[in-house]
Amino acid sequence: MITVKINKRRDLAVALTTAAVLSCNVAFAKVDKPKLILQITVDQLRGDMPTAYLDKMGEGGFRYLLDEGLVYKDAQHNHANTETIVGHATLATGALPAVHGMIGNVWFDDKLQRLVYNVEDADYPLLSANAGVNQQTEIDPTQRTAKSSGRSPNNIQVSTFSDELKIASNGKAKVFGVSVKDRGAISMAGHMGKAFWFSKKSGEFVSSEYYYDKYPEWVSKWNAATPSKKYHQKTWELSQPQAKYVFAKQDDQAWETKFPGFGRTFPHQYGDMSNGYFNTFLTLSPAGDELTLDFAKAVVTNEQLGQDEVTDYLSVSFSSTDYVSHIFGPSSLEAEDNMLRLDRTLAKLITFIDKNVGLENTLIVLAADHGAAEVPAYLSSLGMKTKVVSPTEWDKAPSMKALKKQFGFDTALIKSYFHPYIYLDRDLIAKRKLSLEQVQKAVAVEVSKFDGVALAVTSSDIETGNTPQDYLHTLVINNHSQNRSGDVYVVLEAHRFVADMEGLTVAATHGSPWGYDTFVPLIFAGYNIDDDTVYDRVSTTDIAVTLSAVLGIKAPSGAQGKILEKVLDTD
Repeated sequence: MITVKINKRRDLAVALTTAAVLSCNVAFAKVDKPKLILQITVDQLRGDMPTAYLDKMGEGGFRYLLDEGLVYKDAQHNHANTETIVGHATLATGALPAVHGMIGNVWFDDKLQRLVYNVEDADYPLLSANAGVNQQTEIDPTQRTAKSSGRSPNNIQVSTFSDELKIASNGKAKVFGVSVKDRGAISMAGHMGKAFWFSKKSGEFVSSEYYYDKYPEWVSKWNAATPSKKYHQKTWELSQPQAKYVFAKQDDQAWETKFPGFGRTFPHQYGDMSNGYFNTFLTLSPAGDELTLDFAKAVVTNEQLGQDEVTDYLSVSFSSTDYVSHIFGPSSLEAEDNMLRLDRTLAKLITFIDKNVGLENTLIVLAADHGAAEVPAYLSSLGMKTKVVSPTEWDKAPSMKALKKQFGFDTALIKSYFHPYIYLDRDLIAKRKLSLEQVQKAVAVEVSKFDGVALAVTSSDIETGNTPQDYLHTLVINNHSQNRSGDVYVVLEAHRFVADMEGLTVAATHGSPWGYDTFVPLIFAGYNIDDDTVYDRVSTTDIAVTLSAVLGIKAPSGAQGKILEKVLDTD
């Protein structure tokens, strides 16, 4: 049965390429094009971070990108829920979440009556039977909602840039996505490429039956060599003398997450490989990015990327910055050292690509899926008084109890709250023959009064066009999917967030429409790129459209961005 499904997917890809190749092939052949598109995404890299510690960075990493690249100083995500899958899918498709459909890391499925994970797909199990979600050691709790370890990109509702590259080349382009996170790899590889991600359970880079019947031989050999063993009984130590760091005295702050066995002070212990937390500890440190780099290099070598006349595509999504910021905060000694080590990881990647493909043959684009919020307690220590938000008691508040009595509810009015969406009990609302729109508005009015809430916007108002035409509401609208969004979208006040991730209290998180979460770096470098700095505001939806223009192929099916003309300017 699985083989039939896989063949159907492949047949669909062939049908799409056959239908499109006649119209696209000529343009593709005429354009002087790079041999490789290297798309680098750094998870939770706020736009100011690449230059924050530049004085302590070496050559070849961020310095190369900033000195030799085309740097956009005001790149923004134009959607409200700045989470990993939302940003990655936007970078991949050039579409807003309202169009590509990935409106959150999870959403409530009315048919299944549960929260679903964005790339879960029971039809396509993992190729490694022992690599499924380990609920005891999985630091990313959104994955715990998935009832299946199966993974695919089927929930992405439009094509990606990499899909269009496949179509235009009649399937000849080689397309790969690599990341510690499954969603970071899958979203960028699109519907037609190949995706690999790191299993915290098995310590392997894994894929699913959506992509392969079995692993290529080189992947099996790579995993069999157990690359993570080089961290056995090792530690994450500072890469420079502590006195040189901006946050030298920020080690072991009360607001940092004290993850069992990993600690809040340097050196951080990875421990023994037999420890169930070993692979998780690797992802909480620069080691996660180093492993991602090693596997990405293996992809380039073994799949011979950039070695013929057809443009290939490699997405490398580095996740350590995200995990480190969650646990310690973006303004911490750990986050600062992670940035210095990320710089060296980028330098190694760029050097490797230069040696094996040539930077003159490679178009590099670096961006981020979202930015980063500062720890409220850290801001308070500097004089800005703020704190985290605790919505767990909202349904028990007197005003909500009054609403339940008004509408005749004898159970919770709020069925589920997974930020930023409130989900109401629609079955009970229908059973009581109540107006869903009326109940949504009543709940939104009361929730907007709670501490830390800036806006509460109902899905009914969005769908009927009954919202103010201001910046925040526009970002909320851009995030709305009629089939996936909840009943009420909650926007918390600036510098406020929910710090609880299914029982794990984190130092900092993201997911807001405020500038610190929407502001990301955007740099093009390598092939035909002249160094320059642009201060005009641009959108992350512009990236996929611009890459398509470079190759002379059609933009992804839902793309809403504009072409960044300076990327194509070779004068």
